[in-house]
Amino acid sequence: MRAKRMRAALLCAAATAVAGVASASAETATIEMLNKKGDERFVYSAPLVRIEPGDTLRIAATDKGHNAVSIDGMLPSGAEPINVPFNKDGEITLTEPGVYGIKCTPHVGLGMVALVVVGDPANLDAAAAAAEKLPPKAKKRMSELFSQL
Repeated sequence: MRAKRMRAALLCAAATAVAGVASASAETATIEMLNKKGDERFVYSAPLVRIEPGDTLRIAATDKGHNAVSIDGMLPSGAEPINVPFNKDGEITLTEPGVYGIKCTPHVGLGMVALVVVGDPANLDAAAAAAEKLPPKAKKRMSELFSQL
């Protein structure tokens, strides 16, 4: 009986240690919402981000007047939409692999878009098709981002 309890305690300790390692390995990537970066105006600081499922995306309201929301059709199946309100920071743990398109609602026409790739970009074709429906400057910027995949 004592051996069974000891084995159960060891298994529990091992499971706890493994769970700690798994959560400790998750990364955080940050995108800032900016009025200007270099010669570009109304941009996300990192327009293309690659992370793994379970990693966290932090969106920082560095400059005011921006938000970050999912672009229709540019979200993996089963994924929660991204919705960071105006002038607020947000953190989202992305668990579904695929391509996530993000836009700033008032500045999408000025090309304020970003692309986040989580693991395998399984919905790449659907996301690229959705990008074709964006305003011209955002569509051009997305095309450039997709060419880097």
